[in-house]
Amino acid sequence: QVHMVESGGGLVQAGGSLNLSCEASVRTFSSYEMSWFRQAPGKEREFVAAITDTGGSKYYADSVKGRFSISRDNAKNTVYLQMNSLKPEDTAVYYCAGRMRGRLITNLVYDYWGQGTQVTVFS
Repeated sequence: QVHMVESGGGLVQAGGSLNLSCEASVRTFSSYEMSWFRQAPGKEREFVAAITDTGGSKYYADSVKGRFSISRDNAKNTVYLQMNSLKPEDTAVYYCAGRMRGRLITNLVYDYWGQGTQVTVFS
């Protein structure tokens, strides 16, 4: 069983920044592809960003491209989401997700999920 815990959410003014973290309790984290999704109130969950097991490839939703950056530290079993130039429409619960490597980075099906961290952007 893979357990993941997100942190770093909070309340921020539009234009500000937040850095989310997700630590996974798995022995072979370096074999996992990781991603971030978000769900705003009354909306479906949507993809935000993904990163391959080595960190060599990254994939972003158009809505965050150029503002958000995904990265990972395999020595710390942690994936990050640096969010800059935040907008009120970025307000959502942010979830990290993981799966064993082997799928295309554009495949948005993930097997393991964290509980989420709330991000609220006010204008």
